[in-house]
Amino acid sequence: MKPVTNNDHLSRIKIAGYKSIAECDLQIGSLNVLIGANGAGKSNFISLFRLMASVLDHRLQSLVGKMGGPDTLLHFGRKKTEYLSAELYFGHNGYKFELEPTNDNRMMFRHESLFWDIRGDYDIGSGHFESQVDKHHTYIKNYTLPAMLRWRVYHFHDTSDSAKVKQTHRINDNDYLREDGANLAAFLYRLQKHHQQHYTRIIKTIQMVAPFFGDFYLRPTPDNTDYIQLEWTEKEQDIPFKASELSDGTLRFILLTTVLLQPEDDILSSIIIDEPELGLHPYAINVLAGLIKNASNKHQLIISTQSVELINQFDADDLIVVDKQQGSSTFKRPNNAILSEWLEDYSLGELWTKNLLGGRPQR
Repeated sequence: MKPVTNNDHLSRIKIAGYKSIAECDLQIGSLNVLIGANGAGKSNFISLFRLMASVLDHRLQSLVGKMGGPDTLLHFGRKKTEYLSAELYFGHNGYKFELEPTNDNRMMFRHESLFWDIRGDYDIGSGHFESQVDKHHTYIKNYTLPAMLRWRVYHFHDTSDSAKVKQTHRINDNDYLREDGANLAAFLYRLQKHHQQHYTRIIKTIQMVAPFFGDFYLRPTPDNTDYIQLEWTEKEQDIPFKASELSDGTLRFILLTTVLLQPEDDILSSIIIDEPELGLHPYAINVLAGLIKNASNKHQLIISTQSVELINQFDADDLIVVDKQQGSSTFKRPNNAILSEWLEDYSLGELWTKNLLGGRPQR
């Protein structure tokens, strides 16, 4: 594992009592690739970062309601698990909380605190229903809160006709690419105007996978200049096409490329992507792996995947193997000493397929 060197990056995470995760204590590096069978718990691990976003944005109760109540968040429900907890470490500093269910199906803070491992906890309190961390003035907050607020969990599964990325959206919604890519056209429009070098790099990378692609056709909509819609042209053609005329795989690759090649100032402290390989051709997956590895040189990435092709592009140190044992998710990094001889003859993907890494369905 390549350790993090930036204090804005998560260095360790502890989770207990959350969904399929009874207990987890995991060191986090610059590049982290979760592999495992369906239902092992990869998506539950990723979803903790969505929970964190809701906690910090004072939307915890809204999330709990949408998820179906506290029992969907607690490991096997409140009959087995009294509360869930998380601890997030950023070098010597961190943030932790415990959430317990109430009789009216809300989640209440059993405990919330910031901490510095030299001096201990800075207690924020208990009994509240939304986070109070932003209301407390302590220097520890400066080393934790900004990084957590800049996390983004990207999930580009929806490329249907009703997908938000294919609809019109406000042209000024362009500060960052939204988690579902809904504002892609507005974001690219800003890059085209103010970050031409990055925009050109995105175009050239897309053309590596989709040689027919010429450029984006970015303009305010004629009937309302406050809005924009994603359009594009083929090479040597000037007739614009709508996003609906891109294949699902091409559209997903465009979204992923934009995330990973955006300007340095726009890239978030940690980029989290759930199953980026969906719908991609093997060659596109190879290009994607290169983008991921390059981005991880300066930024922290957490990826979940089931793609043998994608796993083959990484080192064993990058992997986190997710298994399910007796109903609980486990997380471990492969043992390089054990794998070294195998890797002389087999790729990582082949070792995973042969169940020598773990993370395969178990009977």
